[in-house]
Amino acid sequence: MAWQEARAEPAADREIVISRLIDASRELVFEAFTEVRHLSRWWGPEGFTTTTRAFEFRVGGEWDFVMHGPDGTDYREWITWTEIVRPERIALLHGESRDDPDAFESVLTLAPEGAATRIVMRTVFPTKQLRDQAVEKYHAVEGGRQTLSSLAAYVAGIVRNGAEG
Repeated sequence: MAWQEARAEPAADREIVISRLIDASRELVFEAFTEVRHLSRWWGPEGFTTTTRAFEFRVGGEWDFVMHGPDGTDYREWITWTEIVRPERIALLHGESRDDPDAFESVLTLAPEGAATRIVMRTVFPTKQLRDQAVEKYHAVEGGRQTLSSLAAYVAGIVRNGAEG
């Protein structure tokens, strides 16, 4: 099968790794990533908005959503969670739909650094070609950085307003 063949490729050729230090507790950053009331307020690159169609945060649960681009293009998205270790790790499968053969795996790790949190988002695509397409056509690296920047700004607002823990 194509998926098994893809697994033979070195992971480094198929992955994108993005890291950011966020000035908030790991528990708050985890909450912002795992509750739909938060996600819809920061998820996506600059200029994008998100409409959630269904959301259940648990292993095997799904997030069915649409990202609305600044040019009016809608992007149907689907995520299922494959591992959850509160508040330090989230693994997921992300594609356009449940049966997307090009879905990719992401692992988010959250580690405390003093009063801040280091988030590392490691994404592995089924093939090098899919990774390259995500980078070149969809600007995945810059989009990922912008998404984590939006997360950082969002949780900073929560901390400023004194709503954390």
